[in-house]
Amino acid sequence: MTVFVLFMILTFLRFSSRAQNSTCNSNDLEALRAFMHNLDSPLEGWDFNSSSSSCCDWPGITCSSPPSRVIKLELGDRRFFGNLSESLANLELLKTLNLSRNYLKGSIPLSLLHLPQLEILDLSYNLISGTFPSSINLPSIRVINVSENSIGGALPAEICSNSTTIRVLNVVDNYLTGVVPLGLGNCTSLEELALATNLIHGALPEDLYRLQKLNKLFLQENNLSGQLSRLIGNLSNLARLDLSLNKFSGNLPDVFDRFVGLSYFSAQSNSFSGSIPASLANSPTIASLSLRNNSLGDTIVLNCSAMVNLVSLDLATNRFQGEIPANLPSCKKLRMMNLARNHFTGEIPQSFQNFQSLTSLSLSNTTITNLTTALDVLQHCRNLTTLVLTLNFRGEMMPANPSFELLKLKTLVIASCRLTGDIPQWLSRCRDLQLLDLSWNRMGGSIPPWFGNLSSLFYLDLSNNSFTGNLPKELTEMQSMISGNVSMVEPSPDFPLFVRKNQYGLKYKMAMSFPPTLELGNNFLTGPIWPEFGNLKRLHVLDLKCNNLSGSIPSTLSLLTSLETLDLSFNELNGTIPRSLSNLTFLSSFSVAHNALSGTIPSGNQFATFPNSSFEGNPDLCGDHGLPPCRSNNNVPRLSTHKSKKARSVAIAVGVGIGAGTIILAALVYLIVLCSCKRKVVDPENEDADATEKNLAEISSLVILCQNKESKEIILDELLKSTDDFDQSNIIGCGGFGLVYKAILPDGRKVAIKRLSGEYFQIEREFQAEIETLSRAQHPNLVQLQGYCKYKNDRLLIYKYMENGSLDYWLHEKTDGPSSPKAYRDMISWVIRMKRLGREVEVLDPFVYDKQNTQVMLTVLEIACLCLRENPKARPCTLQLVTWLDNIDSVSILHPG
Repeated sequence: MTVFVLFMILTFLRFSSRAQNSTCNSNDLEALRAFMHNLDSPLEGWDFNSSSSSCCDWPGITCSSPPSRVIKLELGDRRFFGNLSESLANLELLKTLNLSRNYLKGSIPLSLLHLPQLEILDLSYNLISGTFPSSINLPSIRVINVSENSIGGALPAEICSNSTTIRVLNVVDNYLTGVVPLGLGNCTSLEELALATNLIHGALPEDLYRLQKLNKLFLQENNLSGQLSRLIGNLSNLARLDLSLNKFSGNLPDVFDRFVGLSYFSAQSNSFSGSIPASLANSPTIASLSLRNNSLGDTIVLNCSAMVNLVSLDLATNRFQGEIPANLPSCKKLRMMNLARNHFTGEIPQSFQNFQSLTSLSLSNTTITNLTTALDVLQHCRNLTTLVLTLNFRGEMMPANPSFELLKLKTLVIASCRLTGDIPQWLSRCRDLQLLDLSWNRMGGSIPPWFGNLSSLFYLDLSNNSFTGNLPKELTEMQSMISGNVSMVEPSPDFPLFVRKNQYGLKYKMAMSFPPTLELGNNFLTGPIWPEFGNLKRLHVLDLKCNNLSGSIPSTLSLLTSLETLDLSFNELNGTIPRSLSNLTFLSSFSVAHNALSGTIPSGNQFATFPNSSFEGNPDLCGDHGLPPCRSNNNVPRLSTHKSKKARSVAIAVGVGIGAGTIILAALVYLIVLCSCKRKVVDPENEDADATEKNLAEISSLVILCQNKESKEIILDELLKSTDDFDQSNIIGCGGFGLVYKAILPDGRKVAIKRLSGEYFQIEREFQAEIETLSRAQHPNLVQLQGYCKYKNDRLLIYKYMENGSLDYWLHEKTDGPSSPKAYRDMISWVIRMKRLGREVEVLDPFVYDKQNTQVMLTVLEIACLCLRENPKARPCTLQLVTWLDNIDSVSILHPG
C-alpha cells in the first residue's frame, strides 16, 4: 500500500510539473507575438490561436522549470525575413538568443543589450545595419557574435564596462570605423577577439595587451597602422594571430618565445621590414606562418630542429637574399612552401632530396639556375604534387634525362623561362598530371602523342613556343576533357598556383577556377584541325591562334557544348565558318581573323555579340560585322551577245589586276603577320621589354578628370605612387579588358583602378562605354565612377573601392581561409537543393519579396531554373521565354495540359 501511495504521489508531481511547464508566461507570450509580427511570414509550429499549446513547446524555445519562463530562443538558420524586434527585450530571463543565418533587417535594439541574464547573443549572418549601440549593460554575457552584417560606426568603448565575463566578441565583416577603442582591456575574460574585415584604422591601444586569456586575435583586412608593440608578447596564450592586409610597418617584435601555444601567425600584405625575429624562427609551436608581401630582407634563417610543428611556410614577395636555406628539409612536417618573388642566388640545394614531407613548392621569379639539377633533386621528394618554377633558369635547356621520375606531380608550371629543347619523355610517366604550363618558352620539336594517354590532364598550355609538326590526333583522346572530373584540389587557399603574363597583361588564377583548356597558340603547328576535337565535351578553351594550320574548320566543333573561347586566328584555314557553331551557347570569345575563309558569317545567337575584329583578314567572307553583303545566286542579269566579248576582255583585265594586287597585298599581310605574330611576339616576362609599363611613367603633369564633386584634382605621379607603379601585389581582380588595382589616393580615398588592355579598338570602345554609362547612372547597386585618364595607349578608369571583392571572385574563386568574409556558395546548386527541399521561398531576395505575389515569384524562379538546365538543348528558347513572361499570372504555363 505504501509503495502504491508513493507511486501515485510521484505520478501526480510529474504531471503537475508538466502542467506548470506547459503554461506560458503572459509577458513572454506577448513578446514572442510581437517578434513574429515583425516577420514577413509566420514561424512554423508557433500557434498563438490554440489554447491547448504552450510557447514552451514551440520549436526553438526552451523554458525554465517552474515558473515557466523563456530562457532560450534558438532560431538559427531558419531563413526567415523581417525586422529585428525590440520586443525581444521583454523576455526578461532570456539567456540565449540565436537568430543567426536569417534575413533580419534594422538596427540592434538598445534594450536588447540590457538583458541582465543574457549569456549568448548570436545575430551573425543577417542584414542588420545601423550603428553599434554605445550603451551596453550585459553583466552575464559570454558570447557576442554580430559578424557578417552591415553594422557601421565605431566599436563602443563601453562594451566591457559592465560585461567583464565576455569570452567571445566577434564583429567580423561589417563596416565598423574609427580606432580600436580604449577599454577592451577591461574584458579580462576575453578568449576570442575578431575585428577582421572592417574599416578600423590607427594603432592598437596598449590596454589591448592586458587580455592575457586571449586565445584568438583576428585583425586582418582593416587599415591598422604603426609598429607592432613588443607588449603583444603579453598575450602569451594566443594560438591564432592574424594581422594580414593592414598597414603595419617596422620590424616584427622579437617576442614570439613568450607565446606558449601560437600555432597560426599571418602578417601578410603589410609593410613589415627587417629580418625574421629569432624567437619566431625558433618557435616550436608554429604550424602555419605567412609573411608574404612585405619588405622583409636579409637571409632566411629558420631553426628547423626547433620548428617541429611547421606545416605551411609562405615568405613570398619579400626581399630575402642569398641562397635558398639548405636546412628546410629538416622541418619534418613542412608540406607547403612558397618562396616566390625573392632575390635568391644559386641552385635548389641538394639537401632537398630529403624533403619527404613536401607536397607544394613555389619558387617563381627567384632567379635560381640549373633546371636539370633542380628536377634531379626534386624527383626525390616523393610526395611532391605541385611545383611552380616560372621565371627562372633563363635560356637553359629543358632536361631530357629519361630517368627523371616525378610520379606524383599533379601540377607543373615552368613558364616564361625561355627554355629551349623538346618536351621531355619523362613527363609521359606523370600519370596523375592535371595541369601543365610550359608557355612563353623557346621550346621546339613536335608535340608528343602521349599527351592523349594522360587521363587526368585537363589544362595544357604550350603556347608561345616554337613547336612544329601536325596537331597530334591523340590530343582528342584526353579522357578528362571528354567525360572526366576536371576539378582540382587547392594545395592551400593561399598558394599562388598560377601567375603568368600573356599578351593582354598579367593574369592570376587559382586552381579551382582553372577551366579545361588547350592553349597551343603562337607556334609553328601545321596540318588540319581534327574533326575528333568535337569529342572533348568538357573543353572550355581552345586556342590555336598564330600557327600554320590549314584545311577547313570542322563542323564537329559545335559538339563542344562547354566551349567558352575558340581562337583560330592567324592561320591558313579555308572553306566556310560552319553554321553549327552558332549553337555554342556558352561561346563568349571567338576569332577566325586572318585566314582564307569564305562564304557567309553565321548569324544569330552568340555570333551577334562578336566584334568585327573576329572576322577581319578574310577577304572572301561576307554578311554581318562590317563586311560586304553576300551576293544572291538568283536573278543574275544576262549579258547581250554583242557585249559579251567586250565584257569578257574587261573582266580578264580586271581579274589580272585584282589578282596581282591581291598577291602583293597577301604577301605584305603575310610578312606583317609573320613578323608580328610569329617571332616578334613580345614576351611580356622579358624584363628588358617594359615599354608598356613605362608609358604611364613618362609624364608627371597629366590631370585625372574626376566626376565626384568631393574629389580633388590629382596628377598621374600620385596615381602611380598610390599603386606602387601598378605593382602586381596591388592587383585585386582581373576583368574582361584588364586588371584592377587597389589604390589609396593622396586625399585618403580608397579606390579601384582598372587598367584596360587588349586590342586598341576594343579597349577604346570599352573605355568610352564605361565613362558614358557610369557617369550618368547613379544607383546603389552600381559601382561609382570617380575618374578616368587617357594617355597614349593607356586607359584608366577609377572606381569607388568595394570592400568585398568582385562578383567573379565570389562565384568562382572564393575558398574558405587567413580571413573568409561571406561563406562561399555555389548559387545554382544551392537554389536547386532548396527547391528539392521545398524551401523555394527562402531563395527569393528579401528586398523584393512580396507575400501577395509569392506564386508569381516562384514561377519566375521556375523559369530561371529551366534556363539553367545542365543540358543546353533542354533549355527554353527566347521566344518561349517571352511567351511565359508575358503570361506570368497563369500558374499553369509551365505545365500545359
